Amino acid sequence: MGDQLSRFTRRLMGKDPAKLTKAADETEVFGEETPRLKTGYLSAMDLFRDLTPEEMQDIDRATFMQTCKAGRVFYMPGETGEVLFILKKGAVQIYRMSPEGRKLVMAQLPPYSFFGEMSCIGQGMYDSFAEATEDSLICTMSRKDVERLILSKPQVALRLLEALGKRMVEAEQQLEELAFKGLIPRIASLLMREAKEDEVKGLSHQDLAERLGVHRESATIALNELKTAGIIEIGRKRIKIVDRKRLERAAAE
Repeated sequence: MGDQLSRFTRRLMGKDPAKLTKAADETEVFGEETPRLKTGYLSAMDLFRDLTPEEMQDIDRATFMQTCKAGRVFYMPGETGEVLFILKKGAVQIYRMSPEGRKLVMAQLPPYSFFGEMSCIGQGMYDSFAEATEDSLICTMSRKDVERLILSKPQVALRLLEALGKRMVEAEQQLEELAFKGLIPRIASLLMREAKEDEVKGLSHQDLAERLGVHRESATIALNELKTAGIIEIGRKRIKIVDRKRLERAAAE
């Protein structure tokens, strides 16, 4: 790993990786099963499907994997140097802060997502923060290693483009809702996207407000209106959709 990458791994680890060997670092965190676990996580990614074991070993050697505790901010605005992060386990939130201190979540990324500052694939985070919202396993790749991978494996380059295109569509949808919809339609749309079996779990009023770029009080008022109308029921970090058809109509307003 080069000097560019060490800055990010230092923040992930809370120590200077130059003072430790890569093998020692991984054994410290993951134990003796680390090499097998790391290759297994990489192989499970759609991005690397159909690569041979030998090719996966090359990628394994080009990446550095570390744990990142929930709540740790490991990328901040103003970082220089290019690096690609690959999330193996856990969850990561990409967000920006307004001058007034209001938080706007740009993306909530599940396992097997990639993100980072990498101009060669149109991936930018210069003005954003990256925070682990759960205990996570994160791999890092330098620009040099990513470019070599793209040039040697066109199928990987195609999957990168497909994933970035999907992310761009989602960002445009978020921008459209912000510009043209009121708060209740926006929060109704968010609940529909996040619901599993008509329930949204694990999101507080503050979490929902940050996803919409509004104050917590505003999100609470909108939720209470939907509750009073008999469309949803509200519990502790749990929202149940009582009337999906009416929620769909609210989202379309």
